[in-house]
Order: sequence, then structure tokens, then C-alpha cells
Amino acid sequence: MHVTPKKRLGQHFLIDMEIAEKIVHSLQFTHTPILEIGAGTGVLTRFLMTQAKNEFKVVEIDAESIEYLQQHYPELKENLIRHDFLQLDIASLFSEPFAIIGNFPYNISSQILFKILDNKDVVTEVVGMFQKEVAERIVAGPGTKQYGILSVLLQAFYDIEYLFTVDESKFLPPPKVKSAVIRMQRNPDKKLRCNEVLFKKVVKLAFNQRRKMLRNSLKSLLDDVQLDNPAILNLRPEQLSVAEFEKIVLNIEKKGVILHLL
Repeated sequence: MHVTPKKRLGQHFLIDMEIAEKIVHSLQFTHTPILEIGAGTGVLTRFLMTQAKNEFKVVEIDAESIEYLQQHYPELKENLIRHDFLQLDIASLFSEPFAIIGNFPYNISSQILFKILDNKDVVTEVVGMFQKEVAERIVAGPGTKQYGILSVLLQAFYDIEYLFTVDESKFLPPPKVKSAVIRMQRNPDKKLRCNEVLFKKVVKLAFNQRRKMLRNSLKSLLDDVQLDNPAILNLRPEQLSVAEFEKIVLNIEKKGVILHLL
């Protein structure tokens, strides 16, 4: 049977087998369970079936793709899950921490990443295909125009590498943008020293007004708060490292105002 790419699902099927194999081989933790998101026509699945050393599950929302995968990979059986990844309780899928891999639909890639963040204590590694512009934002460092909310929140919990770029011609239908593959590996030693909920609030508030200095964008949170380094308030959010955002949050916590801010 033939699977028709569906625009509403953001489907662009990878058709280059060498790149598919390269993506799968980018997984470091092959001894852990693996969850593939959006298998489509199984271009990654065929390599994952042999690469995975432990449990391997696939989540796919498209009925046509499900039927295709059932025909071509009958050994998946109950490990082929028809569900919307964004609505799925992924923490319950495996009895131990696991890795995630996929050619992620570009229209929901940020939502996928925030879902992974919500499950960071069980998702040890992510290898994924993203729109190149999004991949560059994820790996961007302080002082760059790409550096933003995704950069700070993901880098607080994961070590991230930009692996390689993929041309439009490698997909069917070809997207209008270049793509890129990144790898994220959870750093179990890297715990925030401050309240995590408040950290997210501060980062989002700052970048939602990224043209403003922090003294203006964070004014509602900094009433009477004494900062260890007051000069930092003259900076814009893209100039701060993860650690500097942590310090600001710690200073807010010391003021004892955290409860009414959450």
C-alpha cells in the first residue's frame, strides 16, 4: 500500500536510506528502551528494529501509516501505538528511562520538546530531525539572536549537539526549508539550584519582551528584590547564561515571595 503525506499532520517523509541509517546510528544509549515518534513509512523503523537492544515502541497518529507499518513490520504487534504523542502518557510506556527518536513534524516540534521537558526525568536521550531554524535555536548560546526560551530551558537539563544538516531533496514532498538532526543527552548531575517552576516563569517572561532590559521585563517579579549582581538588570535576556538565570531566581526566592508568584 501507499502512504500519502498529509499536510495537516506536517508529514514530509524522509526517502534517503543513508540519512535514515545515520540518524538511527546517532543514538548513543541503544541499550535503553527506545520510543519512535511518527514513524510514517518506517524509514527509521527498519533500522531501529535491528539497532535497538531493548524494548522498542512506535507511536503514530495516522491511520494510513499504522496500516502500512502493521503490514511491513508485523513483529511490532502491540508495540505499535496509535495515539497522539502530545496526549500520550509517555512516562508509563516503559518501566525504566528511555530514549526518543523521530523525524518530528515541524508544525508541532516545539510542543514535542516541551512535552519531553515535562518528562525529562525519564527521557535520557533524544535524536530528532527538526526544521534547521528550530535546531539552531535549540543549540544556540548566549549572545546570539537564535538564543531564546527553548535554548535556555532545554540546555538547563540536556547536553545538546547539532549533528548534521539535511537537504530538502531528501524528503517527499520536499519541505520549503532545510532540516537538521540534533542529539540531546540528559545530564543527571545537572539539577537546577532554584525552583524549577519559577525558573521557567522568569525565562519566559524575559524572552517575551526580549528587546527590553531585564529591569523592565522582570519588573513585576523584582519588587524590592536585592540581586547579588544588580548590573545584570541592564542586560537583555539573550545575554544571560542558564546559570545567570538561576541566580536571578535564587535571589527572588531569598526574598520569600515565591509562593504568590507561582
